[in-house]
Amino acid sequence: MKTVTLEVATIEDVKRRTLEAFKGRRQRARIGFATPELLWKVLTAKRWDLLKVMAGAGPVTLREVARRVGRDVKAVHADVHALLDAGLLDKTAQGRIIFPFDAVHVDFTLRAA
Repeated sequence: MKTVTLEVATIEDVKRRTLEAFKGRRQRARIGFATPELLWKVLTAKRWDLLKVMAGAGPVTLREVARRVGRDVKAVHADVHALLDAGLLDKTAQGRIIFPFDAVHVDFTLRAA
């Protein structure tokens, strides 16, 4: 199962993992965000719904994604592009959209201010 981990990570964390990868140590698929607020700004409830309907679906058209979530194509277009920019979705050579993971794991810790 190919799982992507969404996490809140410092630049130092990212640099450390990058160095480990250059040394040949295998890294899990991760997408880091500077703050929990930024993670939730990118991963809204409607975008989470998009990921749920796309998991395991293979490459689909934007119109098909909109049909599956019961939303307007224009609104889905904006959400799909935000998820493409974040690295959660990919676009095939044929222009279809694909969720290249089997699962999403969200990992961050809430601490007292």
